[in-house]
Amino acid sequence: MKLLIFGIIFSTVMYLLNLYIIKRFINKLHIDQKYKKYFKIFLIINFIGVLGYIYGRYNPEIPNWLFLLLSLPIGIIFLTFSMAVIYDVLQLFISKVPIQENRRAFLRKGLDYASIGIALGLSGRAMYEATYIKIEKVDVKIKNLKQSYSIVQLSDVHIGGIIDQVSIKEMVQKTNALHPDLVVITGDLVDIALKYALAALNELKGLKSTYGTYFIVGNHEYLHDFEEIIVAVNALGIKTLENESVYIGELGKGFNLAGVYDHIGYRLEHHEPNLEKALGSCDKDSPTILLAHQPLFIKEVTTGVDLVLSGHTHGGQLYPFKALVKIVQPYLAGLYQHNDVTQIYVNRGTGFWGPPMRLGASSEITYMRVS
Repeated sequence: MKLLIFGIIFSTVMYLLNLYIIKRFINKLHIDQKYKKYFKIFLIINFIGVLGYIYGRYNPEIPNWLFLLLSLPIGIIFLTFSMAVIYDVLQLFISKVPIQENRRAFLRKGLDYASIGIALGLSGRAMYEATYIKIEKVDVKIKNLKQSYSIVQLSDVHIGGIIDQVSIKEMVQKTNALHPDLVVITGDLVDIALKYALAALNELKGLKSTYGTYFIVGNHEYLHDFEEIIVAVNALGIKTLENESVYIGELGKGFNLAGVYDHIGYRLEHHEPNLEKALGSCDKDSPTILLAHQPLFIKEVTTGVDLVLSGHTHGGQLYPFKALVKIVQPYLAGLYQHNDVTQIYVNRGTGFWGPPMRLGASSEITYMRVS
């Protein structure tokens, strides 16, 4: 039922954005009506692709190449919508500026061709950026940490659809090449019915580090087989931190690693995050690193945590998402000093959600040296 509701809401939003593009962008272009008709036909087909994507996301029997094609329309709509809004504003400006009509006509024509070219260029660039994962290297100073540790953070992998067994195998190879002391996965690992994700999940058995791999759930796990996903992940030798903590390293020289359920648990009224419980067994003389999927959870952190590792935002992934995410989340991507004691690092996501498109927010595997 939750997936059905999500599908209806998402397709409605896509329809409204598509409608805006046609009415406020395509219809206003100063080009031949024949070409306007072609653009409209493309947008209609594109929207049908969005519906196909929603179906394919939760019915993975369709071929992977077809799912790839069906996923692209979402990104195309968002990028074109962003261009359409800018076009609308500039059109208004051109109509009001006091210049001769022949110059006004020239500016309008130039705006038409520039807008179409930019929309196409951004779509191509976004598809290119999604083809690689950047190794983001970060140094973090933590007070009272007696020795340094290397941590690899994976986040928002979103197994399902295009993120398949081959993708996870490559991710594991890249991670192992960094020879980390510890691997953490900060939520949204699985984004499909568990039976379809098992082959990809099994590749995570290959992760190698000194102190093992730890996982927390993200909001997307709540949309699927929540308990079964945790059982399946634990069966791989990966420890899920469920409002609890473990000690990493030699006592007195290491640190507490705590993890909480996702913030969405409050709204769904099950598996709610409990920071007090997560920190309850921590060694008070050692630093604490907290895994919390959404950066906004840091608002609950008042004391006892030196570093929070989060994901969820995808670094914005695509405009206008970047601006929208900033409204909801206090931090978007990278390292921030939250207060005098606590820092937070937000991973841009190792995979992606929706279209295989990123713009100014490449996928990342974080290699962090804490000392």
